[in-house]
Amino acid sequence: MVAVTVFKILTALVSCATAITLFSLIPLLLKVKVREFMLKKKTWDLGREVGMIMKQREAGLHVRMLTQEIRKSLDRHTILYTTLVELSNTLGLQNCAVWMPNEMRTEMHLTHELNGGDYGNMESCTIRTSDPDVARIKGSDSVNILDPDSPLAAASLGTESGEHIGPVAAIRMPILRVCNFKGGTPEMIQACYAILVLVLPGGAQPRSWSNQELEIIKVVADQVAVALSHAAVLEESQLMREKLEEQNRALQQAKMNTLMASQARNAFQKVMSDGMKRPMHSILGLVSMMQDGSLKNSEQQIIVDTMMKASNVLSILIDDVMEISTKDSGRFPMDTRSFRLHSMITEAACLAKCLCVYKGFGFSMEVDRSLPDHVMGDERRIFQVILHMVGNLLDGNSRGGSVLLRVVADNGSQERNDQRWAVWRHSPSEGDVSIRFEIGITSGDSESKASTSAMQLGGRRYTSDGFEHGLSFTVCKKLVQV
Repeated sequence: MVAVTVFKILTALVSCATAITLFSLIPLLLKVKVREFMLKKKTWDLGREVGMIMKQREAGLHVRMLTQEIRKSLDRHTILYTTLVELSNTLGLQNCAVWMPNEMRTEMHLTHELNGGDYGNMESCTIRTSDPDVARIKGSDSVNILDPDSPLAAASLGTESGEHIGPVAAIRMPILRVCNFKGGTPEMIQACYAILVLVLPGGAQPRSWSNQELEIIKVVADQVAVALSHAAVLEESQLMREKLEEQNRALQQAKMNTLMASQARNAFQKVMSDGMKRPMHSILGLVSMMQDGSLKNSEQQIIVDTMMKASNVLSILIDDVMEISTKDSGRFPMDTRSFRLHSMITEAACLAKCLCVYKGFGFSMEVDRSLPDHVMGDERRIFQVILHMVGNLLDGNSRGGSVLLRVVADNGSQERNDQRWAVWRHSPSEGDVSIRFEIGITSGDSESKASTSAMQLGGRRYTSDGFEHGLSFTVCKKLVQV
């Protein structure tokens, strides 16, 4: 009994000692438990972050894979169908569809569908743009979750109408088109918007859209817009290349036609020139024989010499016309040599008198006796210009009168109000003499305006004096300028 009592007392003492030590052990136990809880929480947070990183890597991998597949083609329809197929494989979709507006922007048409039927059924599937879901999607840049009873979701199901629909998401997809080129850089505008609709599989336990999947959809929609813009630029450049090639072919054809027309014109002018020169050479030969023969008096000699000069002028005029028509260079060969001025004036006056008598005009001539007789110049060209002045004046006047030819020395003392006269004057050097030929029509005591003022105008038109100037005037104008 004593031993049992002792053991009980010792046990009680041990229990008391243990109870006393618990006051110091309890805080230690609590600290251990708290540290264990904190370590578990940190481990859970770290696992969640690692999971998010892995999901982001996986999402990035999916996006890069989708982008590579989308950009393999530059055809718009191929890009859209590739997008539907790759999104369906990546996200495990039941169906994926693309809706586009019509030209009037009043209806949305189903243009591309992953599990769609024939093309005719897709064309008949339309939704008004005034639909609330369509308006909400067009007004937002993010992914929109559609209600199961939405007309857009039901039309995008791609299966029989009685089948259960899973969660449906839709996003606006801009269709960029090239409007014009400014400085070589195409200006991109958002011409219209397509709607991309994605349907998850239905069932007893349908899954919902995760944030990662929604982010993938948004990024892919942007990549599709970029790919479509590249395709639009390529299509526009291809159209421009085809137009340029067509224009180039048209220009080459026009060049060939112009070359053929020029060759035909040159051949025709050559034939006409030869046809006109042959009888002219015959006339020159006959007149030359008359000059070599014995003439009765000096008047006949003057008439024959005048005929010879007129024939030479006509021959030169034919050559000048051919020169202007073929080359249009504005240059005329000048044969400068010594000739007798007074003799040339007499011959020109003889022919001018014949023209005046034929037209019913009188003729008179005034020549300054102080003019030198032996001068240097192109006698035939001067003769041609004088005849043109006479003919031009007679053709432009039908009131009758007498033609007056005045040949005087131009020493610059007479002032002219016509400012165009200064264009024809030059600064003579020492030993030169300026000679002015004036031809006018006198009626009583009044003299009409000299025809030299009308020679300043070119082209084929009527001047203020009623004179018509054609190719002969153009030739004479260039001769005077030379």
